[in-house]
Amino acid sequence: MSSQAALHAFPSVSELVLHLRKYILQAQSDALKRHGIFQVAISGGSLPNTVAKALLSPNDDGDGPQWDKWEIFFADERAVPLDHEDSNFRLVKEELLDKISDTSSKPIVHPIDIKYLDDLPELADQYGEALVRSFAAKDSVKIPVFDLILLGCGPDGHTCSLFPGHDLLREKEAWTASIEDSPKPPPKRITLTLPVVSHGLKIAFVATGQGKKGVMKQIFDDPEGQGLPCALVNSSGGDRVSWFTDEPAVEGVAYRRRASLI
Repeated sequence: MSSQAALHAFPSVSELVLHLRKYILQAQSDALKRHGIFQVAISGGSLPNTVAKALLSPNDDGDGPQWDKWEIFFADERAVPLDHEDSNFRLVKEELLDKISDTSSKPIVHPIDIKYLDDLPELADQYGEALVRSFAAKDSVKIPVFDLILLGCGPDGHTCSLFPGHDLLREKEAWTASIEDSPKPPPKRITLTLPVVSHGLKIAFVATGQGKKGVMKQIFDDPEGQGLPCALVNSSGGDRVSWFTDEPAVEGVAYRRRASLI
């Protein structure tokens, strides 16, 4: 079995979401067989909209999300009120959660504790405590292992709120961390750390559009790009990492594509 990340490229975003749906539902099935719950971390940006297209659109595959079995965490979050336009919670709520038609089948969702917006390290620590309650309530664990982590890729190669060259990339022990100097606004955020992101049982990146082709070439083809956060996840996660892209995003990328999932 290959130990490298899988790169899947599709002619269109509409085709991409069909394959992303299959991938997520397979991860759900595996998780429910394993421990009866589906623990997911999700990033912001355009990702929640793509995930919503994959999971909420009518489909004749005879299966679907078992929302009441989902436990959703945020791979990163901005230190803003939950109804703020920069909030990843608000984004996921509006794009995905509010559109779940079965009101009796809602996931468990873990937003940040807004009492600590003015104390960024404590905000991160409190989110870490939420992880402990879910992942280490019965047994001591060194690191939480999500069933699925859904990530985006910034044009600079950042993912979550892990930015190129930032000191947070060297964090080895903490599960969550705060950042006060994000190069992308807003500057104050919390994030899962690189070890947590890299330990997901399944790790999926979604990257679309021609604007991503430069950084995709850096991540997959350029030795000098291997220190970028997305490339570090590829390196640590190996074959647990899958990329879902459209063709414009990987134009000129030499890295071998994988076969269709369907």
